[in-house]
Amino acid sequence: MDRAPAPPTLPPSRRRHLWAGTLVAALALSLTGVGAGQASAADVNNVKNAGFESGLTGWTCSANSGTTVSSPVHGGTAALKATPGGQDNAKCTQTVAVKPNSTYTLSAWVQGGYAYLGVTGTGTTDVSTWTPDSAAWKQLSTTFTTGSSTTSVTLYTHGWYGQAAYYADDLSVYGPDGGGGGDPAPTVPGAPAGLTVTGTTSSSASLSWSAVTGAASYNVYRDGTKVTSATGTAATVSGLAASTSYSFQVTAVNAAGESPKSTAVTATTAASGGGGGTGLPKHAVTGYWQNFNNGATVQRLSDVQSAYDIIAVAFADATTTPGAVSFTLDSAGLGGYSVDQFKADIRAKQAAGKKVVISVGGERGTVSVSDATSATNFANSVYSLMQTYGFDGVDIDLENGLNATYMTQALRALSAKAGPSLILTMAPQTIDMQSTSNAYFQTALNVKDILTVVNMQYYNSGSMLGCDGKVYSQGSVDFLTALACIQLEGGLAPSQVGLGLPASTRAAGSGYVSPTVVNNALDCLTKATNCGTFKPSRTYPDLRGAMTWSTNWDAAAGNAWSGAVGVHVHGLP
Repeated sequence: MDRAPAPPTLPPSRRRHLWAGTLVAALALSLTGVGAGQASAADVNNVKNAGFESGLTGWTCSANSGTTVSSPVHGGTAALKATPGGQDNAKCTQTVAVKPNSTYTLSAWVQGGYAYLGVTGTGTTDVSTWTPDSAAWKQLSTTFTTGSSTTSVTLYTHGWYGQAAYYADDLSVYGPDGGGGGDPAPTVPGAPAGLTVTGTTSSSASLSWSAVTGAASYNVYRDGTKVTSATGTAATVSGLAASTSYSFQVTAVNAAGESPKSTAVTATTAASGGGGGTGLPKHAVTGYWQNFNNGATVQRLSDVQSAYDIIAVAFADATTTPGAVSFTLDSAGLGGYSVDQFKADIRAKQAAGKKVVISVGGERGTVSVSDATSATNFANSVYSLMQTYGFDGVDIDLENGLNATYMTQALRALSAKAGPSLILTMAPQTIDMQSTSNAYFQTALNVKDILTVVNMQYYNSGSMLGCDGKVYSQGSVDFLTALACIQLEGGLAPSQVGLGLPASTRAAGSGYVSPTVVNNALDCLTKATNCGTFKPSRTYPDLRGAMTWSTNWDAAAGNAWSGAVGVHVHGLP
C-alpha cells in the first residue's frame, strides 16, 4: 500500500516489481537450477571462506556495500550482508580456481532483498540465477561447464539498485578440485534429535527439533513421505484433516547428502474449526483508511463509505523494540481529528456492524518478526492497541517479507489473547502467493483456523503465473481469476479469499481496472459467468469479496469503486 502521493515515480530500472518477461523467465531459470545432480566423491567446494566465518577474507564487495553479520545466518556463525545503493547493486565477488573441461554446481543460500548468484569467465556459457525478496533462507542453484583453457572463474552475488539488503551464506562451487584450496567438503549430518509437536490446529501440526552440526536444511516427513523443508529447526505442516493422527520424522541435509530419519512423533489434529472473526456478512468489502494526507480525500473514520464491512486503519509502525508496533493518529494532517473522536468513530462503526482493524506494514513498513522474542513483542503490542483504541483485529500488510514460523507464532499468541472474535486479514503482493512454499502463503495456511480473509494486491505487479501454469498480465479479468485460483486450490477456504484492487488510477502505480472488471471476476469465480479466457474448473460461491486501496482514493473518485463493487459484492449469492 502506498503512503506517498500516487502514482510512484521510480524509474523503470528501480521499480520493486520487475518486468513480466524478466520475472517469469528468471523464476523459471531458478526453478530449473534447483536440484542439480549429486557431485562425485572426489569433488570439493572450491570457494574459500564460503560461509564468511573469516569475515570478508577472499571477497571483494563494490562500494563498501558488504559486511558480515552474526544474524541471520544459514550455517555457522556468520553470513554476508550486502546493501545496494541508488547507483550500486552491492556486488560481491571471489576468484575461484577450477579445472578445464569440468562441470560444477554453483549454489548459495540467500535471504532478504533481491539476490542474484552467478559466475563469469567460464570459457563457455556464463550462468546466473536470482530470486525476489525472501523472508526465509532460500537456496539458489545452477550448473556450468568450464572451457578447455579455463582455470578460474569469477563468482558473484549482487542485489538490486536501491532495494533492501540481501544476505548470502554457504556458497559453493562444487566439482573437481581446482587446486585453489577451497573449504573442505561436508560430511553427511547425523539424524536430528529432540523432535517434538509444539502445537496443532484442525488442519496443521507445528514441530520443532534440535539443530544438527553441519546441516544446511531439514526435510520433514509425514507418514514416510516428504512434505516440506525448512532451513531452521521448526516447521508447520498444513493441509491436514481434522481429528486425525499423523506420524512425523525429520532429516538433516547438506551438500554431502541426507541423514537418517529422526525418531518419529505423533500429532493429532484438533476438531474442525472455521476461520477467525464473527459478525461479518457472507460476502464482505474491505477498505483501507489513510491515517495521513497524500493527496487523496482526507477522511475521518466516520466519513468512510457505508459499503465497507472491514475498515483497515493504515498503518501501525515499527518501534525500537524488535517486533513491536505503535500507532499515532495524524491529528494535524487530518484537520485536527482528535484521539477521543477517533475512538468514538470506531465504536460507531462497530455499532453499525462494521469491523475496524489496525493494519501493520504498508509499502514503507519496516516491522520484522524474526525470532521468538519479536513474535511475543508483536502480539503484545498489537493486543495493546486493540485494547487502547477498540480495534477488532489486525491486518498483515508486510510488503518487505515475513518469517512464516515466527509470524505464525505471533498471530497465534495474539489469537490466544483476543479470543475467537479476532479479525485477522492479510494483504500480500502477487509474488507472495504464487506458491504454497512462499512465506506469506505458508503463514496464511498455518493460521487458517483463525484467518478471516486474504486480500491479495492485484496491482503494482508484473505478469504472474495462474493456477493453470500460464502467464497473465495485470489489468484483466484473467489476471484476477487465474491468480485467485492458486489460493482457492492451494488450501484457503473460498470465504478466506478476496480480490484487492486500487480504487482509482491515482491510487496505485499500475494495475487499476474498472469496477466492471472486478465485478466480472467476482462473477466468474462465484457463478462461472463473465469469465475471460481463463475459466476455473469449479465455482466458489462462498468467495469472501473484494478490497480496495483506499477509502480515501475512492472518495476522491466520487465513490465510483464502492458504489459499484460494494453493491455487487453484497449481491453475490
